[in-house]
Amino acid sequence: MMKVLTCKKIIVSFLIGTLLLPFSVVASAERIKDIASVAGVRPNQLIGYGLVVGLDGTGDQVTQSPFTTQSFNSMLKQFGITVPEGARMQMKNVAAVMIQAELPAFAKPGQSLDVTVSSISNAKSLRGGSLLVAPLKGLDGKVYAVAQGNLVVGGFGAQGADGSSIKVNIPSAGRIPGGALVERAVETNFAGGQPIVFNLNRADFTTANQLAKSINGLLGPDVARPLDSVSVMVDSPQNPAQRVDFIAMLENLEVTLGEEAAKVIINSRTGTIVVGKNVRVSPVAVTHGSLTVTVAESLTVSQPNPLGEGQTVVVPSSKVTASEKTNPMFKFAPGASLDDIVRSVNNVGASPSDLMAILEALKQSGALKAELVVI
Repeated sequence: MMKVLTCKKIIVSFLIGTLLLPFSVVASAERIKDIASVAGVRPNQLIGYGLVVGLDGTGDQVTQSPFTTQSFNSMLKQFGITVPEGARMQMKNVAAVMIQAELPAFAKPGQSLDVTVSSISNAKSLRGGSLLVAPLKGLDGKVYAVAQGNLVVGGFGAQGADGSSIKVNIPSAGRIPGGALVERAVETNFAGGQPIVFNLNRADFTTANQLAKSINGLLGPDVARPLDSVSVMVDSPQNPAQRVDFIAMLENLEVTLGEEAAKVIINSRTGTIVVGKNVRVSPVAVTHGSLTVTVAESLTVSQPNPLGEGQTVVVPSSKVTASEKTNPMFKFAPGASLDDIVRSVNNVGASPSDLMAILEALKQSGALKAELVVI
């Protein structure tokens, strides 16, 4: 029988300026493929260096990027063209770039990859450019793919004769959909006959134990064994084809997740506060007042007597006032829940900044039974 958990969260933002009421979310069981991954089945990062040509005068300035000229000369030598020494080349249509791609697990030679191309010098825009053939290497130094193609650039810029300019998004980076072809496959031990290990996306001992119980309930006792809060080892068939069927069956198996630890998340930059369901507060009384200081500046004219020898001058005048708003004290009962916290804070009309101060003070006093995370 599926267990139904109730999760309540509140989100407070400076853009809204008020504390929202908690809302209920029904937590159902999740598929294994949504909460875990198979150990060893992972993508690999590729990187390369190349040249983008065909730019409309928005390429690198040779005087500030000599490596662009060096790369271009090296490419010409491969075609039997030698540039005379001392020749001054103005290559405003060429830009040196770095190329990034992600090689998926089990990618085979001949398959295509999307690549991202970014300028590494002072090119103003890569719009309309074409990437010349460039190798993409892994961290082991081996070439796993080759990239080439026309760039798709979402940003653009324009500049007037008087120096005024406008720029939308980032014109110095773009993408080439399907712009790389895989040349080498990454070796894996998937077909090695070893037990399969599921790694949870979020470490939790309860979830790891529930995952093992769900698999054992389907396949029999001791087939799956939790190793720690992240990994669960599962005995699997030796035949590679059977292993595929085996994983396809297991990854669609539903698992009831363990409840998250009690946390309060504070984003001091945006004023967002998220309070988890399991947050509790010990008996404590809280009062929070606010002091407002106002400084008003005004200018007055000092006029001398008609027969005097003085001069008319402007004299600044300052007025400083201070006022303190007194908020009533509110009390948390033993084991106060999220509803109690929200209701008490709303009753005194605390702003997001006030709530941050209250939560930090509760944590320091030991009354807040939760981890306070500031991001």
